Amino acid sequence: MIDLTKNEQRLEKAVARARENNIVIPTFAQMKDPSLVPEKIREKMKNAGLWDFDPVNLFRITWKNEPKESGGLFGGVNFIELPQSLTGVKARIIALTGKWFPTGCHKVGASFGCLAPRLVTGQFDPTYHKAVWPSTGNYCRGGAFNSRLLACQSVAILPAGMSRERFDWLSQVAGEVIATPGCESNVKEIFDKTWELRRTRDDVVIFNQFEELGNHLWHYHVTGSAIAEAFESVRGEKGRLAGVCLTSGSAGTLGSADYLKERYPGCKLAVGEALQCPTLLENGFGDHRIEGIGDKHVPWIHNVKNTDMVIDIDDDDSQNLLRLFNEPQGREFLVKEAGAAPGIVEKLGLLGISGIANVLCCIKMARYYELTENDVVATVLTDSADMYRSRIEELREQSGPYSVMSACRDFYQHLASIRTDNMLELTYRGKKRIHNLKYYTWVEQQGRSVQELNAQWYDDDYWTSVHAQAQEIDHLIDEFNERTGVLKNMK
Repeated sequence: MIDLTKNEQRLEKAVARARENNIVIPTFAQMKDPSLVPEKIREKMKNAGLWDFDPVNLFRITWKNEPKESGGLFGGVNFIELPQSLTGVKARIIALTGKWFPTGCHKVGASFGCLAPRLVTGQFDPTYHKAVWPSTGNYCRGGAFNSRLLACQSVAILPAGMSRERFDWLSQVAGEVIATPGCESNVKEIFDKTWELRRTRDDVVIFNQFEELGNHLWHYHVTGSAIAEAFESVRGEKGRLAGVCLTSGSAGTLGSADYLKERYPGCKLAVGEALQCPTLLENGFGDHRIEGIGDKHVPWIHNVKNTDMVIDIDDDDSQNLLRLFNEPQGREFLVKEAGAAPGIVEKLGLLGISGIANVLCCIKMARYYELTENDVVATVLTDSADMYRSRIEELREQSGPYSVMSACRDFYQHLASIRTDNMLELTYRGKKRIHNLKYYTWVEQQGRSVQELNAQWYDDDYWTSVHAQAQEIDHLIDEFNERTGVLKNMK
């Protein structure tokens, strides 16, 4: 469970810092249902840009932001439905869009779920500690952003091979930026750096997204309920939520599937990964280019027992579709030749590289289970193509100008021909094999106990007890806000 023990001395410092900086902290309940956000906060939001370093943007950590760059309030869940002309399957595929979070990615939610409990219990002293955000990209961006809004100092750690956009932005936001060797799949190198910081500095608190249960908890409550709401809005009379497909990454987003499987017992969870690094599929390893998912290990916060299928996606599919969806010639082909509506083609920029992989997972699941027009498969678009403009430029330099012939090739080779290869429907033993892989990373390398590892598998209350903590955390947040007096005195 998440440790909610109070340190009163540090808590008083955190309260004072929040008071000095006019910080009000939102609750999980308000992120899930923004209608609960106080009117005073809404008035402040009307003058704030989505990416502004303004504490009021903490209340924009929700899937229900009005989709505008500045002054937006709230509406329904931001999602799109992809048509059969693109997916080639009868099942309806819906995808929540992360572009309209601050920083353009839902990782601000995951990082909030990790930092907020430490702050409102006094476990994190913003006058002394630095929040360390080890990540393969977007999580450290979200962590650095939230740290700035909460008047905390931050340290971002990410692989040197990540996109230029991430480093350019972080250099302006985080107090320190550390580049570790390798690319997306070099997660151990990130862990090694965090242990070095632990050994050499006493002013750091590590928020490792791969093991922080606050990451799982935020997605269980906020993302899970948002997917359910999006589904209910399209289900009709005969619709059923057949499945949710999510690439692994830190496994935080997989927490939403725990919520969905409780509400819709027939719903299946498929976890995606890169074919070039088939850790879940066959205990494999390797480098890959699907930014947004790290691997070569099973995250501590992955509830493997709730996973029904593993789906591997080829790097080349995501990379080539990034160009198809964003080059003018690609979009023209999709409208004129594939028959996609111009309106939906214009929205394909909402898919980042991992979002494309998520959609391909949905297509493969729909084909495998022979899903019909009554079935809905859900996923999330962690970020948008805005995070990968430099990648598109690199692909342009490598492969030359994009043409109608290029678009035709990419559509038929990397989208229309998606089949049910490199997939595994998990048996009990198959799930146990993946769960057991946690031992090598978390017990042998990261100091976790065998007892807790076994509890994750055998104790039915392990995950439900974590889920129940949201209410207690919200109570602590309300207490914290009451002590600062900021909301009470806001004009």
